Amino acid sequence: MKVKYELIHQDKTTGARFGKAIFIDENGNTQEYETPMFMPVGTQATVKTLSPEQVKATGAGIILANTYHLWQRPGEDVVEKAGGLHKFMNWSGPILTDSGGYQVFSLSNPKGITEEGVKFKSELDGRELFLTPEKSIEIQNALGADIIMSFDECPPATADHQYLKNSIERTLRWAARGKAVHKNENQSLFGIVQGGPHEDLRRWSALETVKLGFDGYAIGGVANDDEEKDDMYKAIEYSVPYLPEDQLRYLMGVGEPVDLIESVRRGIDIFDCVSPTRLARHGNALIPGLRKDAAGNLKENRLNLKNAGFKEDFMPISEDCDCYACKNYTRAYLNHLLRAGEAFGATLLSIHNIRFLIRLTEKMREAIKEDRFAEFIDEFYN
Repeated sequence: MKVKYELIHQDKTTGARFGKAIFIDENGNTQEYETPMFMPVGTQATVKTLSPEQVKATGAGIILANTYHLWQRPGEDVVEKAGGLHKFMNWSGPILTDSGGYQVFSLSNPKGITEEGVKFKSELDGRELFLTPEKSIEIQNALGADIIMSFDECPPATADHQYLKNSIERTLRWAARGKAVHKNENQSLFGIVQGGPHEDLRRWSALETVKLGFDGYAIGGVANDDEEKDDMYKAIEYSVPYLPEDQLRYLMGVGEPVDLIESVRRGIDIFDCVSPTRLARHGNALIPGLRKDAAGNLKENRLNLKNAGFKEDFMPISEDCDCYACKNYTRAYLNHLLRAGEAFGATLLSIHNIRFLIRLTEKMREAIKEDRFAEFIDEFYN
């Protein structure tokens, strides 16, 4: 399905956007999803520990799959023979695939990056692989996602201005090459803005990427582990003004509640992250409120339900949560499952954590529609 964006309302104080992502198939049938929206990640064509029905019950709309991982296993040819990702993984809603760039660059070394593409070793079997912009698009065409991403260079947060400038130039050339081979008319291809925390580079990258003409735009390079939150917010502020108002704006790899709110404040529509299911597999449940990390940064609040203190706690994870886990199970039961190593514990926590972030976006949408998003932010921080 091709995606179009409809801007319905902007908050009068902050400019935060409420809109719709409208997906249209080749027969003219549509699926509509309100934004801002959080998108769960299904790296291996599955949201970890959850069935498609369980994911749907959280209120999820678009979900993600990973080009790099599916290229290696089972192979894009297998997925294509199965009828594409939707049939292969039994998901009737929209699917977005990333380009594989983030995984490739984390596995390569600087000498492996050339104008033609990136050389790296498979983390599965050690064989040498080579991924080009053209190959990334061809894989995504075969996978059959509704939104696919351009292949971009993902430089580290510590990269200097000159390196980032050269990287953007290469990414723009790669984006043009990928667009030239994009053959599936039922898929929307998004361009990616890079540039680190530098205003001039973000502006230039955004303007030049928009000139290439994509179906939507993503802001990349903001989810590095070593990046400061202020740099993330600057990257958004320096990019968004140069992106079209009538197309989706996607912030890649971001899922902490505070970052979702701050990105929506700055004009972002959709975001994704592996964090809710990853936290769940380690026994952590998202709950209202914020905490500070060792560096003093505001982070998501959480309960570690493996702790012995929850052994006889018969409260739900969160009393105001409407998810399946909170309506049916207690902290004590989850503590038992997690300490016993039962997979159902990770399933219940994944349901809760995903629903927690989706409920947050639902509340943001209501606040934007009622022109009280600034008040909503104040309430969140208080």
